[in-house]
Amino acid sequence: MYGRRPVVSPLHIAVLMGGWSAERDVSLMSGNGVADALESLGHRVTRIDMDRGVAAKLAEAKPDVVFNALHGTPGEDGSVQGMLDLMGIRYTHSGMVTSVIAIDKQLTKQALVPHGIPMPGGRMVSREELYRQDPLPRPYVLKPVNEGSSVGVAIVTAESNVGNPIHPDARGPWQEFEELLAEPFIRGRELTTAVLGDQALGVTELKPKNGFYDYDAKYTDGLTEHVFPAQIPDDVAEACKRIALDAHRLLGCKGASRADFRWDDTQGVDGLFLLEVNTQPGMTPLSLVPEQARHLGIDYASLVQRIVEEAL
Repeated sequence: MYGRRPVVSPLHIAVLMGGWSAERDVSLMSGNGVADALESLGHRVTRIDMDRGVAAKLAEAKPDVVFNALHGTPGEDGSVQGMLDLMGIRYTHSGMVTSVIAIDKQLTKQALVPHGIPMPGGRMVSREELYRQDPLPRPYVLKPVNEGSSVGVAIVTAESNVGNPIHPDARGPWQEFEELLAEPFIRGRELTTAVLGDQALGVTELKPKNGFYDYDAKYTDGLTEHVFPAQIPDDVAEACKRIALDAHRLLGCKGASRADFRWDDTQGVDGLFLLEVNTQPGMTPLSLVPEQARHLGIDYASLVQRIVEEAL
């Protein structure tokens, strides 16, 4: 199932997965895939389903390194990273400060836009304001500031069946979150670029069959077509890779990250906008980082091993 490579020094690796975020199920798929790959390479693996007693479990296990396969909070927002720092345990992917910034879409803009990274405009709005008036001309996008996997994202159009202004009883993320990030809707195409270590791997175009790359489209087989390499002009592909790598470096990411873009294909390179940087991208069978790595000749187990090696 996995390509094998020799392990010079087998390690004891704890794989953190699961947790209680909206992305729990995806994290379990990522974590079990990672654990299987590590075992195939000769490492000793302890699988830990994240709960409130995780510190005690880690202290008992005494791993050489933790593979953080958590998605969303608290595994991706700096909380687990801070705990592991205090415990003196090495771990994969980005550190505490980077995680705090990257999970927050508004903080990410503040960190990247001054360095020339193109990102959509927009502002934070309260649910009460949404019920009074639209914060931006329709169409616009509403999203939680610190959720991943398109959890809670809504596109508000002139034809949306939510009222104008939005009605409190209409179904949408305003019923779950007190504040949301409002951004202009960028027409066009979904692109994504994985970064591994210090290399941008390539550009994939995502073509969801229901018109929106939401949580179900990301993790349900057959709902999204992945086109790699993306059939886009060379200058746009190079811009994706350059921006993804620049963002990875500016934020201080480690291991693997994934940059998600929206591209208005009527505007050339000027129509390319970075939406977010995922510091702990999925490692499921449908995930984009393993897929891009595989196209470049890096099998799943080798990818996992490289992420572990960078943590060391």
